[in-house]
Amino acid sequence: MSRTRTRAGTAVLATLALTGAACVGTAAAIPADIGAAAAACTVDYTVQNQWDTGFTTAVTVTNNGAAVNSWNLTWSFAGNQKVSSGWNADISQSGTAVTAKNLSYNGALATGGSASFGFNGTYSGSNAQPATFKLNGVTCNEDTDPTDPTDPTDPTDPTGPGDRVDNPYAGAKVYVNPEWSAKARAETGGSRIADQPTGVWLDRIAAINGVGDGMGLRDHLDAALAQKGSGEEVVQLVVYDLPGRDCAALASNGELGPTDIDKYKSDFIDPIAAILADSKYAGLRIVTTIEIDSLPNLVTNVSGRPTATPNCDVMKANGNYQKGVGYALDKLGDIPNVYNYIDAGHHGWLGWDDNFGASAELFKTTATSNGAQLSDVHGFIVNTANYSALKEDNFAIGDSVGGKSVRESKWVDWNRYTDELSYAQAMRTKLVSLGFDQNLGMLIDTSRNGWGGTARPTGPGATTDVDTYVDGGRYDRRIHLGNWCNQSGAGLGERPQANPATGIDAYVWMKPPGESDGSSTAIDNDEGKGFDGMCDPTYTGNPRNNNHMSGALPNAPLSGHWFSAQFQELMKNAYPAL
Repeated sequence: MSRTRTRAGTAVLATLALTGAACVGTAAAIPADIGAAAAACTVDYTVQNQWDTGFTTAVTVTNNGAAVNSWNLTWSFAGNQKVSSGWNADISQSGTAVTAKNLSYNGALATGGSASFGFNGTYSGSNAQPATFKLNGVTCNEDTDPTDPTDPTDPTDPTGPGDRVDNPYAGAKVYVNPEWSAKARAETGGSRIADQPTGVWLDRIAAINGVGDGMGLRDHLDAALAQKGSGEEVVQLVVYDLPGRDCAALASNGELGPTDIDKYKSDFIDPIAAILADSKYAGLRIVTTIEIDSLPNLVTNVSGRPTATPNCDVMKANGNYQKGVGYALDKLGDIPNVYNYIDAGHHGWLGWDDNFGASAELFKTTATSNGAQLSDVHGFIVNTANYSALKEDNFAIGDSVGGKSVRESKWVDWNRYTDELSYAQAMRTKLVSLGFDQNLGMLIDTSRNGWGGTARPTGPGATTDVDTYVDGGRYDRRIHLGNWCNQSGAGLGERPQANPATGIDAYVWMKPPGESDGSSTAIDNDEGKGFDGMCDPTYTGNPRNNNHMSGALPNAPLSGHWFSAQFQELMKNAYPAL
């Protein structure tokens, strides 16, 4: 089996198909590349936008057979969807059956030719994806030659389903964690988001088999198989238990000491790898996000930097972060249906000139040592468990006010980036230039970066001065970019979706909304977690947030524990609104 990213045919532009036994759909996708080598026709069905009762879809049909002078594409909706208007095709509907016919100017389809059209629709409940499309009566996205060695739908082919696809999220449902879903549903108003997919955090050795009565890794994978049905299913795992974990933050310290690298390998990574390699789970697409908040600390929080901490100096000196991440990439990268994504911080951490390039170089060094290869890395994830706005629309790095650049504002503070999307795309470009796969994909955690509600600006700030301009227009309402714990005023961000922007594999909710970042006061525990002042709403700050107030919510429990007040805050300030 190949360990590299593979692109089987045409690129897919599709959103997450979040449908299934325990999941209410927010998008639907039929991947255009499935069967592209041998199928008579292929269809890319992409839900571009969706809200409570409606959606907008773009469809591209490609004719792989003999040329035709006219065409009609038919499908049946799986739910109660109704087409309300369309463009570039004559679209009619009878019951659940839909027919789209060419117009006078786009009827001719040569071999390999494509036609695109779109429509608006309404729905209630689940917006499930259509299962089958037919072009002039011929089924699309179907293997017509099982002996074709380039056909990815043929299980005997060398590029069959065991190999990795370019984007694991494209055309796939994503696992809904029933434990998180139950907690969300128990909250007032929580049923509105209880069927969204979130990450499963393996944050200690005990989590592999399940803590107390909780689900273990096999339990989650078995539940994912039950949700999967006949389609594709992504399971999102956070692999998070490095020795000396989170050297610059006390709230998320872990169970392993700085020198416990052998225990990390034998008791944590090896058992995870053994479970994921079980053939029972070979049909799942398993996304692993590798060691949140680890490698960036070795760039920004070590001696010579104003935010240095002794713990980070220790971890840089002993090399156990690099050894651990490299070992995890190597072991998990050997499993054909596992997709490794390394944590790459966020723009408010690594966006400055001194941090950006050095971090990218460290990522490469780590991914080519301790047994790992660049081919073990499918992509990177940014903004995990953080609050940085996805896209700041009201100001840009190139703006200036009164002769001063936006970069000179107190908020931007000479950063090269204003938001996570621009940072993720730039980091991707940098990593590819260093030798990572040219099809490298990025994930952005949007679980808590919506910043909606009444405080959300509707336009730029006044041009009185550069600070007024930036502060008046920024969506991110934190007191300082360095604030990270249970932030007051934060809201749910963009809902999980695949291929939302160039170079971005998906927006994800890797940090489950409602799980605390850390306790507001010291709490005795057996989880190895300390107390960090940044989680105390009365804390006046440190050099990492330029000695500002923490902006944290009060009365928070230990990190990872359910925090009802935070969950309600996130729903109240969601953007897009619930």
